[in-house]
Amino acid sequence: MNTLVKSALLAGAAVSALIAPAAVAQVSEPSGATQVEEIIVTARRTEESLQRTPLSVSAFSEETLERLGAQDVTDLQGAVPNLNLVQGRGSSDATNIYIRGVGQPDALQTFDPAVGVYVDDVYYSRIRGTQLDLLDLQRIEVLRGPQGTLYGKNTIGGALKLISRRPDSGPYGTASVTYGDYNEQRVRLSGATPLTDTFAVGGAVLYAQRDGYVTDPVTGAEYNDEDTLSGRVTAAWTPGANFRLDLTADYTRQRAAMTVGRAEAALITTDFLGGVTIRQPAPAAGSEFDYQTRTTPGLPNETPLDHWGVSAIAEWTLSDALTLKSITAYRDLSYDDYIDIDATELEMGDVLVAVDQNQFSQEFQLNFDNGGPITAVAGLYYLQEDIVSHQEAYGDDLFTFGGAPLDFLRTIDDDLDTTSWAAYANASWQATEALRLSAGIRYTQEKKDYWRTTTIDWSGALAGSTFAFEVSEEWDDVSPMISADYQVTPDAMIYGRISRGFKSGGFNGRANNPGEQQPYDPETVTSFEIGAKTEWFDRRLRANFAAFYNDYEDFQARVSDCVADPTIPGGACTIALTVLNAGQLDIRGVELELYANPTPNLQLDAQIGYLDAEYGEFNETREIPVGSGEQVVIDRSWQTPAFSPEWTIRLGGSYGFDLGSNGMITVGANARYRSEMALSVDNANILTREEYRSMFQDSYWLYDARAVWETVDGRYSLGVFGRNLGDEVYKTDAQEFSAVGGIRTAYYGAPRTWSINFTARY
Repeated sequence: MNTLVKSALLAGAAVSALIAPAAVAQVSEPSGATQVEEIIVTARRTEESLQRTPLSVSAFSEETLERLGAQDVTDLQGAVPNLNLVQGRGSSDATNIYIRGVGQPDALQTFDPAVGVYVDDVYYSRIRGTQLDLLDLQRIEVLRGPQGTLYGKNTIGGALKLISRRPDSGPYGTASVTYGDYNEQRVRLSGATPLTDTFAVGGAVLYAQRDGYVTDPVTGAEYNDEDTLSGRVTAAWTPGANFRLDLTADYTRQRAAMTVGRAEAALITTDFLGGVTIRQPAPAAGSEFDYQTRTTPGLPNETPLDHWGVSAIAEWTLSDALTLKSITAYRDLSYDDYIDIDATELEMGDVLVAVDQNQFSQEFQLNFDNGGPITAVAGLYYLQEDIVSHQEAYGDDLFTFGGAPLDFLRTIDDDLDTTSWAAYANASWQATEALRLSAGIRYTQEKKDYWRTTTIDWSGALAGSTFAFEVSEEWDDVSPMISADYQVTPDAMIYGRISRGFKSGGFNGRANNPGEQQPYDPETVTSFEIGAKTEWFDRRLRANFAAFYNDYEDFQARVSDCVADPTIPGGACTIALTVLNAGQLDIRGVELELYANPTPNLQLDAQIGYLDAEYGEFNETREIPVGSGEQVVIDRSWQTPAFSPEWTIRLGGSYGFDLGSNGMITVGANARYRSEMALSVDNANILTREEYRSMFQDSYWLYDARAVWETVDGRYSLGVFGRNLGDEVYKTDAQEFSAVGGIRTAYYGAPRTWSINFTARY
């Protein structure tokens, strides 16, 4: 019996198991216990209950985020099935987001994300700048599966939506102070108040500082730290019942040190006259990272970032049935990332990536709801983005010439301009009291213009070279969606959904040689999903289930080539960093989310994800041997897809001890499990088929706990939080540049930490 059949049978059995008890529960169980929290979401661009939304959505209210002890978006890791959400490799404020095996880990500015990040319906177009602090939020929604119809390009994996509190929900005020391990200091202030009957203002400020948990054993320098100052001001104006205007301005300033990992393979220097020299051996087999890393002397230990934006959201009630919304936004992102990719004192993979990015977006949405059987939303979307970068790569230890040192500097300047527009429509028809049918379509057209120049300087020892090009390309796409849902009982809904999403094509931001500048095509995902959303025992238990199959076409893979040439003594190789449309992946899985309140003081939850990802096709063409003119097609479909663990599991619970007039103490804990996972697309020798085990993370568990005291009225709370209590040493991301000095570097999660938090609310 193949995996797909097994998944289908498991899905059917699970749906039946969920629906039957729900139907019984509504008539046989007494009420009285605390109900599971109901959350209203806008995943389909209109407000509806989470339990009536016919797609996979995980939603977290402000209360739930506080219970998780979440500080930024990466703290959602484990709380959503089949989600990988960690700090991106080599960057202090980038996120590596994979949903159901679909994502983009490379923060290079020419790569588009595969999971869309939205803050108050404004799209953030770069991976860098998305490790967002959770500042004065109403909720977070994680949409799993392609969202191409309503959210457009670059949401083939899903979408991460952050929704802020509106200032006219006040007056309110919150002050929070945290102190913790590694001298963590965090202060949050937020509040809002009406100034008149029609005008309200609000604001939030965050200051966060933490020493680095990775140190240089020789110099004492610290890495992987935090130094953030951010703020946001908001205003809401409602001059009448038919119009509303929300204005927002935000700014984030970061002055963190470098983010470094550990060199996981032997590093080598190649001599142009033949021969290689091992400059640093690989770590001893089985050795654990001790959170100590040497970096290149003289490389600035900084990754400064400035990120700001403004937005205006206007809503007009045109009639009892029609509402028009306009979302206008401008954002500006600039950073200077110094990255020691090889993670040693050697100068092999030391780079500066300085980027200045800005984007303007405009969206119009028209919502129709006259209280009848048909509801609809339609819209137009426009995005203009410009990215300018200057890059320097230092490699004085990469090469020698007859044994003599050979200085190497590669300088890159480029400019990427993107213009994208789209039109979309989505409608739902309540065919019967229980049956609802929905369909949608989106058309997107995009143009990219890319200019780039690369200069290689050997400091006079060898002749330098310059490679420049200018290219332009256009793409368009049609993304449809159909779904059907059936309300079996008031507490149980089943649904089926077919959706498609696409990720924009682009240009190789690491092109150094003629022929590497060719554009790569967009990638697409067609998803087939069935699910059930149920509540039992008078809403004291919620059980949501989904099963899916993703057909992932033209996957964009960044690969590095280092092919031995027998005509050159010493095994020298040709270096090429290319982007392939790799072919096709088959991804199937099941997900289960459980939330239970057995008693008013006891809360339990579990999130379980199963994923089976494999390449259906992954071919690469190489010239072997170099200079022979013979093109050989290499089958890479046997490799393990990156960031696709078979199992993700989280089990959590909390219990509140009532102290009467002295308040309440709530203690809670959770355990998070991830099975073995590849951390890089290039994770094996494609000629010998030997896996690079250092580019994998074995299965592991993480354990967290908390104890929080709060007053009877909930205005004051004091909590103690512990993370990674088992002090597990685990990898979260990796970089594979074997063609460049043998570089394979892994990045690690934080060790055991503790913190104390005091919060006052008004």
